[in-house]
Amino acid sequence: MAIQSAGLRTHIWNNNFWSVTLICLYPFIMLGLLWLIGAATGWLLAPQTMEREIFAANFGARIFSNYWPMLLTAVAIWFIVSWFFHTRMISKLAHAHSVTRKEEPALYNMLENLSITAGIPTPKLQIVESHARNAFASGINKNTYTVTVTRGLLNSLTQDEVEAVLAHELIHILNRDVRLLMICVIFTGMIGFAAQLVWSNFRYSLYLPRGGRRRDGRIMIVFLVITVILWAGYIATLFTRFAVSRKREFMADAGAVELTKKPEAMMGALMRIAGMDKMKTTSADIQMMCIENSVPFLGLFSTHPPIEDRVKVISQMTNTEIPQLSLEKPETAENPFKKGNGKNPWLSRARPFRQKTNPWKN
Repeated sequence: MAIQSAGLRTHIWNNNFWSVTLICLYPFIMLGLLWLIGAATGWLLAPQTMEREIFAANFGARIFSNYWPMLLTAVAIWFIVSWFFHTRMISKLAHAHSVTRKEEPALYNMLENLSITAGIPTPKLQIVESHARNAFASGINKNTYTVTVTRGLLNSLTQDEVEAVLAHELIHILNRDVRLLMICVIFTGMIGFAAQLVWSNFRYSLYLPRGGRRRDGRIMIVFLVITVILWAGYIATLFTRFAVSRKREFMADAGAVELTKKPEAMMGALMRIAGMDKMKTTSADIQMMCIENSVPFLGLFSTHPPIEDRVKVISQMTNTEIPQLSLEKPETAENPFKKGNGKNPWLSRARPFRQKTNPWKN
């Protein structure tokens, strides 16, 4: 049974509203950090003849009024550069390469058919030659939207399951999730870069004397406090980004089921991906954009809900029993996405899915 359209539209509207709200917090976070840095600096440098609270507040206000245009200008420049060059940057970080219909006819045709059904232009298609099982969408407009899948995913999933994964990524594009996540990455990266820059300056200042003497102790403390504040702001943006991502994975799963009308395929794809999602050569930002990003340390700071929860939600919303996956090895199963008759070097390192019991059943 497919998910009811009315419920799905409500789910999409609610998630989009809260996502936009969270994204709007970023400029205020950065302006707040600017004032806080000024106030903390004023507190540490306040003369003994004045009350620290008054001096700190006035100093913070003066720093804010003098530097907020410069801060917003830097944000705008950072955003513009990322807007025009993000596609190339993401491809390099993921070690992905573009493929054409001639190179991957079955995969390309499937993506094109799903795009027509969804009513959007067919995105570009890329593949990461990795044994990991994962996929992600990227881009900010119809000219840059891209769907990227790993070779391990193509070799390990059935045709219906690959279709479900592609549909999941198309829903991210259709609902503007990709654009919102790109904005999250841009702003998070900017604050993280500033924190690393100040920390590097502070660390090397401990060893490099200036003018034959080490820097004044209070100045060093100022650098340390600024570093702590910036890292606190970075963590705050991470929590915001996690909130956006976790909500949207449930929505993309539901949208993929409605698009393909195959809830068993979506559940099966997630179950096969579980535990095999790590692309070790990519950055944390790329992993955050993927269909799965497992975090081994008790799920702390996880950007995605647990796959067990996602499978249960699909099963409950569609009144569909959780599938028992075949024990047949992916190497011996018929695979329309396998290149020609050549052997794939990733198959020898990909562990076949084994499941004697169903851990998702109550």
